[in-house]
Amino acid sequence: MSTLQDKYASVISSAQTIGVRNLQIREQDGILYISGDAADTATKDAVWNALGAIDTTYSASDINLDVQVSGLSAGASLTINTEEGNLNIRQEPSTDASIIGKAGKGDSVSLVEQTSDDWWKIKTSDGVEGYAYARYLKA
Repeated sequence: MSTLQDKYASVISSAQTIGVRNLQIREQDGILYISGDAADTATKDAVWNALGAIDTTYSASDINLDVQVSGLSAGASLTINTEEGNLNIRQEPSTDASIIGKAGKGDSVSLVEQTSDDWWKIKTSDGVEGYAYARYLKA
């Protein structure tokens, strides 16, 4: 087992324990890639929480976590699940992108596209369409 797999053993173990389907773990160019399909957002969140226990800012550049929630399609209703406050909706899938809207905790939005594991394109009830951090969206 590599040092990266040792470092992120709890994330790998979490993904295996909670049953991420099609789980793939590979290392390339000093980055650990973990991918697979989650049955629901709670399963996906459990893997992210395991990473958060190691890397509280989710800023590590040596891991790429790509766990998609299967069965979610365009138009699916999502709930904003922030700790507190609003979720920023951005023009592009990046924290550097302009904020074009906000959605409050508990608000419902529609899924436009699961763009990546980190960013989903959503649409608010008042028609604002943009990217939000998927970590704070719950199906």
